[in-house]
Amino acid sequence: MPRRRALSARPAAPPAATVPALLRAVPWRHDLPASLVVFLVALPLCVGVAVASGVPAELGLVTGIVGGLVVGALPGSTLQVSGPAAGLTVLVHEAVQQYGVGALGVLVLLTGLLQLAMGALRLGRWFRAMSASVVHGMLAGIGLTLLLGQLYALADRRGPGTGPEKIAGLPALLRDVVSGAADRGALALGAATLLVLVGWKHLPSRLARAVPGPLGAVGLAAAVTALADLPVARVEVAGLLDVVHLPDHAALGALATTAGAGTVLAFTLIASAETLFSAAAVDRMHHGPRTDYDRELTAQGIGNTLCGLLGALPMTAVIVRSATNVRAGARTKASRVLHGGWLLLFTALLPGALGLVPLTALAAVLVHAGAKLVPLRRIAALCRDHRGEAAVLVVTAVSIITTDLFEGVLIGIGLAVVKSAWQTSHLQIGVEERPAPGGEEALLRVRLTGNATFLRLPRLLDTLERLPADRPVELDWSGLRHLDHACTVALTTWAAQHRARSSAPLAVEPPLPTVV
Repeated sequence: MPRRRALSARPAAPPAATVPALLRAVPWRHDLPASLVVFLVALPLCVGVAVASGVPAELGLVTGIVGGLVVGALPGSTLQVSGPAAGLTVLVHEAVQQYGVGALGVLVLLTGLLQLAMGALRLGRWFRAMSASVVHGMLAGIGLTLLLGQLYALADRRGPGTGPEKIAGLPALLRDVVSGAADRGALALGAATLLVLVGWKHLPSRLARAVPGPLGAVGLAAAVTALADLPVARVEVAGLLDVVHLPDHAALGALATTAGAGTVLAFTLIASAETLFSAAAVDRMHHGPRTDYDRELTAQGIGNTLCGLLGALPMTAVIVRSATNVRAGARTKASRVLHGGWLLLFTALLPGALGLVPLTALAAVLVHAGAKLVPLRRIAALCRDHRGEAAVLVVTAVSIITTDLFEGVLIGIGLAVVKSAWQTSHLQIGVEERPAPGGEEALLRVRLTGNATFLRLPRLLDTLERLPADRPVELDWSGLRHLDHACTVALTTWAAQHRARSSAPLAVEPPLPTVV
């Protein structure tokens, strides 16, 4: 009987002490708060990037919504958050100025299709081979260009079109600020917003964790503007359906030019590189699943294809939001999907709230974001330890400011390739005298070791041409690990010329090939 009762008894309920442990195991307990924090950071950045790009603010929110609801649910990276990024602001603004807002959708659509093709070809991992100095130089150039342009917006002025013009116009801008010709009210509001952003991290930790700095600064600026009824320019508000439009046939003209194709290629390369380098940085911040680079590139392609169909801004993974997501305690993809849902709800239920935001406050947010893109500590470290890499970084940044983003990155990549080729083409040239048998004149032995490439031709030919014509010479290049065609032609030509003008013998080991 006791045994029968024991078998028929119901299992005992779990102790009350185990309930919190069960609740802590549910991912949404971490992901839901994290999604709210990411939403609060993403909201002002989506609007600010759109305004700085010269398109309606809602298009930035559309890209953020697609990045959350669509890309956030796709495989690739678990905690990385996508949306419009400050890194493409300069290039998007140039494209909008040249082709119009209507053509932006076509450019972004083709960017997405190219990313899908690269993902299918499994090219995502190859972006990890790009020089880190070029990437940081790209970010520094973007940050400085963004910062220079938004300095004009702080004073409620329209900035010049190119980087050199922005730099050249700074003295006139400063003169207008000092003389009072610029809008001092907008400037004071923007400067105050910037000070709040810089000092936000020094606030009490609980307040800083509860409200992200960009949202707090923009919210305070909007409140001051509304309460004091300041006469400053504000964000122009329209509904999502009013700004979303499908690409039309007229927009296809942007692709008929070399510049249009270059813009698509620049969108693709920069968006993909920024996304995948961001993924590498985010993976170092947590111990969860690692990023599948090819799947992440495919996910970005799907997102940009959809953004292109909607006529919205191009999308990248954004390190600011991704880092915020990790630090807020996110565990799964649910946090980034929910952040897209919050953006959609805000845009649908409170669109009028955007109309309270002053443009000068958004300019301050972007000035702060642009300054953070400039890696001052990394530049200082490279100048101490790797001056060649520091030169690549600086040249890339300066090239982007003085030309444009695409050409600047190409210049940086080219310089990085030349630098690597120069460093790897080490060639040692040794000239020594060896006694000849029978009391004959001593032999000059020239020994080449290392890598003989065209980059070392001037030094190699200078050494060979200084050899006396009346002395026997032995050229030993058996120690070369690599001999390119240019050096082969040069050595063959020199050997023929030396034999023609010299009566002394010339021995070559190994024998030089006949080069036509």
